[in-house]
Amino acid sequence: MLLAIDVGNTNAVFALHDGTQLIREWRCRTERARTADEYFVWLRQLMDFSGVSGQVESVIVSSVVPQVLFNLRVLADRYFNTRAKVVGRPDVKLPIEVRVDPSTAVGADRLVNTVGAWDRYGGDLIVVDFGTATTFDVVGSDGAYEGGVIAPGVNLSLKALHEAAAALPFIDVTRPAQVVGTNTVACMQSGIFWGYVGLIEGVCARIAEERQRRMKVIGTGGLSTLFAQGTDVFDEVDTSLTIHGLVLIDRLNRGQERADG
Repeated sequence: MLLAIDVGNTNAVFALHDGTQLIREWRCRTERARTADEYFVWLRQLMDFSGVSGQVESVIVSSVVPQVLFNLRVLADRYFNTRAKVVGRPDVKLPIEVRVDPSTAVGADRLVNTVGAWDRYGGDLIVVDFGTATTFDVVGSDGAYEGGVIAPGVNLSLKALHEAAAALPFIDVTRPAQVVGTNTVACMQSGIFWGYVGLIEGVCARIAEERQRRMKVIGTGGLSTLFAQGTDVFDEVDTSLTIHGLVLIDRLNRGQERADG
């Protein structure tokens, strides 16, 4: 059984995969100081509560927060007796080429999304990921990662608006009943929702224009299903894309380990 871990700046997702299907998925707040023992107690309780049996034989991690990696590697070693594969490290192979400027570091989550999207949807893609940042990643016709766009995330924008303007409250993200609001909350909800719809449509259109061909657009991340309600720009919404990419990378590297052994 595979334990796939995707650590973002805000939340971390822990998913169990049996080689053919996703078994369970849990989410926790990203905390840089959380120890390996704390991770294991939390995870073990959830596995027991969900009735999950079986032994974790492999662990793979994608993280944009370097500080958590040490304790996740300890978790894999101490409690699952396996060496964690960390996406982005030289010893972890990817089934795709990365075409960016020399010495440029690409976020592990963006590479993993590219792997998952290429496998499920082919090439000439724009993967829009709604996380702490809203990212647009371009997948070439041969599956290569070819760069992208980074914009502030939805909740980050809401937080900045609330903190910078004393009279504005912190609000939930939702689709407003109408574009023109008649109170402060409705005005803010409209600005965030329709503002980000405009951002998504505009950036995707400009990428396709620049590349002079149609690009299929894949939405992922927690808010992708919400924003898909306001636009037809998305060809697919796939909230399991990152975990699927991790499964594929683990499978490739496990095969490499067997070949080397």
